[in-house]
Amino acid sequence: MERSKKHIIPKDRYRRKRRTFSGDEPERKDGPDQGSSQQDNMTDEREPVSQAPHDEDIETQTAPSDAEEVPATARRRENEQPPETEREYAPGEEGYRDRSAPASMGGTAGMTTGSDDADRTSDDERHINDGNGGSNGNRRRGCLGGFLLPFIAGLLGALAMLLLFNFLNDDGSGGNGAEDGADTEEAADRSVSEENEQEMEDIKGQLKEESGNSDKVISDTTAAIQKAKQSVVSIINLQRMGEVVPGLQEGPESEPEEAGTGSGVIYKLTDEHAYIVTNNHVVEGATELQVNLENGDQLSGEIIGTDLWTDLAVVRVERGNIDDAIDFGNSDQLLVGETAIAIGSPLGQAFSGSVSRGIISGLDRSVPVDIDTDGNYDWEANVLQTDAAINPGNSGGALVDQNGDLIGINSMKISMPTVEGIGFAIPVNEVEQIVTQLEENGEVQRPYLGVLLQDLYTVPAEVLVNEMNLPDDVNSGVIISNVEEGTPADAAGLEALDVVVSLDGNEVQNMMELRKYLYYEKEQGEEMQIEYYRDGQLQQTTATLE
Repeated sequence: MERSKKHIIPKDRYRRKRRTFSGDEPERKDGPDQGSSQQDNMTDEREPVSQAPHDEDIETQTAPSDAEEVPATARRRENEQPPETEREYAPGEEGYRDRSAPASMGGTAGMTTGSDDADRTSDDERHINDGNGGSNGNRRRGCLGGFLLPFIAGLLGALAMLLLFNFLNDDGSGGNGAEDGADTEEAADRSVSEENEQEMEDIKGQLKEESGNSDKVISDTTAAIQKAKQSVVSIINLQRMGEVVPGLQEGPESEPEEAGTGSGVIYKLTDEHAYIVTNNHVVEGATELQVNLENGDQLSGEIIGTDLWTDLAVVRVERGNIDDAIDFGNSDQLLVGETAIAIGSPLGQAFSGSVSRGIISGLDRSVPVDIDTDGNYDWEANVLQTDAAINPGNSGGALVDQNGDLIGINSMKISMPTVEGIGFAIPVNEVEQIVTQLEENGEVQRPYLGVLLQDLYTVPAEVLVNEMNLPDDVNSGVIISNVEEGTPADAAGLEALDVVVSLDGNEVQNMMELRKYLYYEKEQGEEMQIEYYRDGQLQQTTATLE
């Protein structure tokens, strides 16, 4: 997209904004928050597992009949009770109720703990319908067999099912793939968590040793900062600022001068190089880059790739003695209210390694950004909101969580007299995707249409009606101010002054919506249906994106 192209509409109505990152220049200003998918604090509450109380005094006893004399051996057999069925007891108004009681008994027969009303029915009464005649001993043996045989059969059946279950799981034919995958992921998370906890404990021990006070209490926040700060660097943007005086012969090149400062985060190490992620506006226009490490070492940086729309860049330096690269967290799992720690170089190198602490104030914020400083918003940045102090020079620095893991790249703040404590960071999950493409390609490859755009609302109504013949009921859309030759838009027959109102049937309100649909919903090589107005008539065409 050629920036030298002029807009077709005068800019007297434009709002001017600047993007700066130097402590010597005004702070970067952004529009108000236009999105709020803020999540509420959530707690992981586990319902306590209740266990039914067990009272050994609750048992059923059998007494000998008063009508006959029972031998001692018989009395011993009478006192031996068959195994009772498992029961679940729950406290009630009259003690513990037997929930397993059949409906014919009322379902909730009262049973008081320690009651003397035990079952005293004689054996003759118990087994009158058991189908066995003869003496009491035969009846008792029949009763014992009636209990033992089902019990043994049930036990054998349970063992058989257990063996079958183990067999099916061992050969892979009976396992649940989803559950196995979830178990594996959960085990991996536990392993990472345990390793992180051990690392934090090691850091605390090291800090105690360095302080010379073994009783000193080291907080989790202090350990997290110590873990992360070794990976945060200062970046100085050096540019040749001299201009040639008209009419004079150009002299030797001037030495690069400091044009601004920012921060960066070492996220990857190879045998030869260290890779640093920072903001695009920190390195933009640089003739040279100077990278200052946490230990004071100064290195020369090389820009590997930049992305204007996400405001990210990758810088590479010689690894040398660099041993620390930050760990990536997961910004998709963040909750509002979690600890957020900003590390960077506010106001320049003099305050390098400064730390501020706050919380995650909001998730998935959409902040409009004026990238080309023409007074119109060009893009909506999806960012995290934090109240941790972010000042000029913090741009490109780290936002870490309580474990010292990277959750965002500090990018901007709202600077207004009536606003305090509203800063923004690019979520680390998006950062990870972008830096991968920047390493491989030097840029983020997105679908390309080949047009210059202007928001419809910036054009006076009389121009829309008198010069463009746009119907009165059309009050949103995007004006094509120029079509580049040989592009998908040119091949699709689009022309300057066409007003795009929908893509693939999705209404387009402004340039931001058009770009976000193009970049996030489409792929290179795909076709896209475009509806537009030309001379007051609604028309349609198809473009094949490059």
